[in-house]
Amino acid sequence: MIVRHRRLNFCREPAVSALLLLLPVSFVAVPGAWAADGGTGSEHTVAIFIAQIIVLLLVGRLLGEAAQRIGQPAVMGQLIAGILLGPSLFGAVLPDLQQALFPKTVEQKSMLDAVSQLGILLLLLVTGMETDMSLIRQVRRAAFSVSVAGITVPFACGFALGELLPDAMVPDPGKRLLTSLFLGVALSISSVKIVAVVVREMNFMRRNVGQVILAAAIIDDTIGWIIMAMVFGLALHGGVDATTLARSVVGTLIFLAASFTLGRRLVAFLIRWTNDNFVSDAPVITMIIIVMGLMALATHFIGVHTVLGAFVAGILVGQSPILTRHIDEQLRGLITALFMPIFFGLAGLSADLSILRDPALVALGLGLVGIASLGKFAGAFIGGTIGGLSLRESLALACGMNARGSTEVIVATIGLSIGVLDRTLFSLIVAMAVITTMAMPPMLRWALARLPLKPDEAERLEREAREARGFVPRLERLLVAADDSASGKLASRLTGLLASARRVPVTIVKVPAAVAPEQPEPADSVKAIAQEAADNAPPPVPDDKPVVPADITTRTITVPAAEGIAAEAKKGYDLLALGIDEALQEDGEINPLVGAIAAGFEGPTAIVAARGPHAQDPAGYHLNILVPINGTSYAARASEVALAIARAQRTSVTVLFVSQQPQGLSRQQRLGRHLGTDNAEDAILRHFVELAEQYEVPVRTAVRGGVPPAAAILQQIRRGDHNLVVLGVSPRTGDALSFGPIVAALSAQCQRSVMFVSS
Repeated sequence: MIVRHRRLNFCREPAVSALLLLLPVSFVAVPGAWAADGGTGSEHTVAIFIAQIIVLLLVGRLLGEAAQRIGQPAVMGQLIAGILLGPSLFGAVLPDLQQALFPKTVEQKSMLDAVSQLGILLLLLVTGMETDMSLIRQVRRAAFSVSVAGITVPFACGFALGELLPDAMVPDPGKRLLTSLFLGVALSISSVKIVAVVVREMNFMRRNVGQVILAAAIIDDTIGWIIMAMVFGLALHGGVDATTLARSVVGTLIFLAASFTLGRRLVAFLIRWTNDNFVSDAPVITMIIIVMGLMALATHFIGVHTVLGAFVAGILVGQSPILTRHIDEQLRGLITALFMPIFFGLAGLSADLSILRDPALVALGLGLVGIASLGKFAGAFIGGTIGGLSLRESLALACGMNARGSTEVIVATIGLSIGVLDRTLFSLIVAMAVITTMAMPPMLRWALARLPLKPDEAERLEREAREARGFVPRLERLLVAADDSASGKLASRLTGLLASARRVPVTIVKVPAAVAPEQPEPADSVKAIAQEAADNAPPPVPDDKPVVPADITTRTITVPAAEGIAAEAKKGYDLLALGIDEALQEDGEINPLVGAIAAGFEGPTAIVAARGPHAQDPAGYHLNILVPINGTSYAARASEVALAIARAQRTSVTVLFVSQQPQGLSRQQRLGRHLGTDNAEDAILRHFVELAEQYEVPVRTAVRGGVPPAAAILQQIRRGDHNLVVLGVSPRTGDALSFGPIVAALSAQCQRSVMFVSS
């Protein structure tokens, strides 16, 4: 995300100008409407509730927009919106109007509190979904040392502060220990969201130190919520004793162990089952919220806070193999647009910064900020040094871990709700969260700007940037439409090999054969071919990703093929592979059934036809792959598919560039790996060689000119004895599916297997 840094001009900023114009209308017209109506009872309560929602959303959105325009996270604008709408400003300037809009009646507060409590769970759900466990594994040594030291030091400082507070600042002096524990958690926790926003904005997300910062923040969040949940369990029991503490610790450990073993598979199954069997709108989002609620209830029953269940549910949901980007964006959009402004606005409403008129409380607030900042800074810096980081890297870590943001506010809100924090202490903690969060971005930018880029790090970043622009890494779920023919089995085999790179799920739809065989294959034969191909492939990319069996399922349709596959495709797939007998006809035309099936799928398609040795042994015969390229984007995507298949099959690839020059090039240029000239053809071939090196696939290059492209491809097939041609194609306009004269010529003349990738 790119944030534009601009000077905020209150006369020219659209967000602020709109705020100044709309606030008087909202604060006067809305309360005045029900005052004039004189309504009472439930209708009046609902009307006030709706007005509260409107004002919180409006002011939170506008101030969040203004915050982002000056380089601060939007959540800070939403929190400040609540502070301004509360007794700190609005209540001080127009107390009657503020009381009319936010009355302190039990019924009215309960309605907003209910939305706020649901907002807490949803925010923790999203936080868990953003938790990248593979990132923690990559930098675990430095991340754990930073996190442990970064929690221990500020936790000790917060606990000591709680023990030294005067009795007047503690809601119940008899429960001072619980207040001290809550202060320790509040001062030690960091906000993953704020850290991630700034690190991403600085383009440090994939830098070594950026990964350590994010991983440490994730571990901070995880440990912090576990500690906070156990402290809440102690608060529920009214004190600390060995039995209560043991119950909380043992219950939490059992819950976590069950969640990350059986729970991970169960959540993935529920999401997939819901996605594949429901036809109503947004069923997966409903299932995710139900899972979150059930896990929140589970943690409640073991005596810890529901936020732990919501957070762990988010982690499990985020690891689901078929959680598509579309579903993920829908869920985040709902939470960002509705629940975040309301929750943080309500948290701001609960804070009364007018208490800072008392010099003693100002001093206490400054001391709280100082203790929190120094404790977190020192702990993270020490942890980075122990973890083997340089002084500059440790300094950047210490700056980045000091943001409390939304996490701090959630902790403080829970502490206020269960009575271990009073309103004064809560207000000071909210002020501390605002100050440390707003100070972190410029400090982290300053520290990151002074970190030099190491050569090995530069090489890795360049490689990852190329991969991010790739086609295959973005494939999340594959669909195969195949019959029991050799083409169907080869399509299943190739798709299984393609899926093995990142263990993406594959669904195989069995298409009834046009002519029923005398002895039909077993129902799971096509699946077995794909499963064997995927499971025998090399370890997934990246290499530290856990090796799990390929997720391949089979479905049989009873309705017409085009209709059944179109219905299945609506469940969310990124690539459709078609393996149907006689998909490519002898006259060069494409089978009308293939065209009808492809027309019902909006994404990329791959048409596979088994010929030559694959017609007799589609599952076992080796692959000798030829990839013709011409510099187009669809040819580049097909070359990625070929390389992914070759890596999984542990074979090489020959790339053919069909030159438009009338004269052929030298043998060295045609067959050499390193071409000597700098023309466009050489640049395209060099790009392919570099891509092949990323996939760790041996590659040979060839250039042919002076003949039509189809003839050049057929010549290279004979010369290199290739048995699979992977060709990128682009569909032509017309009533029937067509890919142009080259595909027509190959369909009619090529006696080897082909895979046409249309994207």
